[in-house]
Amino acid sequence: MITPQTQRPFASILHSFSGSKLVTEPVDNLQHLELNDRAHNLLKLLIRRYVSDGEPVGSRTLSREPGLDLSAATVRNVMADLEDLGLIRAPHTSAGRVPTQLGYRVFVNSLLQMQAPGRSSSKAIVDALAGAKDTEELLESASELLSDITQYAGVIMLPGSDKAKLRQVEFLELSEDRVLAILVTDDGRVQNRVIFLDKTLSASELVEAANFFNSRHAGLALHEVRHRLLLDMERDSDEMNRMMRTAVEMASQLLDEESAEEGVVVSGETKLLGIPDFDQLGKLREIFDTFKTKQDLLNLLDKSMRASGISIFIGEESGYSALTDCSVVTAPYQDEGRCIGVIGVIGPTRMAYEEVIPVVDITARVLGSALRGLH
Repeated sequence: MITPQTQRPFASILHSFSGSKLVTEPVDNLQHLELNDRAHNLLKLLIRRYVSDGEPVGSRTLSREPGLDLSAATVRNVMADLEDLGLIRAPHTSAGRVPTQLGYRVFVNSLLQMQAPGRSSSKAIVDALAGAKDTEELLESASELLSDITQYAGVIMLPGSDKAKLRQVEFLELSEDRVLAILVTDDGRVQNRVIFLDKTLSASELVEAANFFNSRHAGLALHEVRHRLLLDMERDSDEMNRMMRTAVEMASQLLDEESAEEGVVVSGETKLLGIPDFDQLGKLREIFDTFKTKQDLLNLLDKSMRASGISIFIGEESGYSALTDCSVVTAPYQDEGRCIGVIGVIGPTRMAYEEVIPVVDITARVLGSALRGLH
């Protein structure tokens, strides 16, 4: 349990929040956008109103915003420009407009400096995690806490997989289309999995594939091996010879199985059932399948772990079709100055980013402090 003597001072945690950095996703379209202050301000107002009400926003509604000294006609003209730029759109036949994913991205990228959550809510986060008796309970509590605060799904990539290093892999022939893949880590763990192939490989070819893979990856942490495999899988097939491609494909299947089950915890996913943005059962089923299999989530969190701050993936930026209508906000958490995992939330693109981002960030910081207190 964390004691007052080992818990990092609350004021220190809040102070460290002031330098929070958003890791903005590079979007090709953004560099061609030229928004003046008026257009940028109207876009922010429209997004904030839409996030709050969930209804398309019209020019007359915007013109009535406090402090906005513009006529409805002027607002209408600016909104037309925003629509031409692909930042807002008209849903169906509605007279109002809603943000596009590109519009959300422009909005999020403008949040250069976040405000810390109120002192009372931040202290509630500290208090909620202070009673954990061990690391497992603390990590699960942090994910559940984020879900409860935001009313979205909480997700956390667990530490540990980054500590184990690859000793070797072996591929043994079982039949014409089946191979037994074996992974051995430096701490003595052994993982086995039967892999089905669409081509027949001889025993010598399997040994060659294993030797090739081990020569490139032996001694590396498993999370680094997964990262390299992701990069290799994205390479053009013409750039890789047959043996390279075979080794990468077999090892990817083996590491996917080993890491996904133990590497990610999802909390509060049923909260998404009550969000109007996910009213289509087919879309919800895809999202829940992603939560169940976890591998896509692990890949996404792996990417976040290598960022130097808060990561926000909006819609298609995640790279996974099941999350097209979702936004993922994550922050890395540290232990003794070393990033050991990532925590975040998954919700609709119509998300209160200005509220969610600080909560995710402060929770990650409190979690890191609490982990140190358990040592």
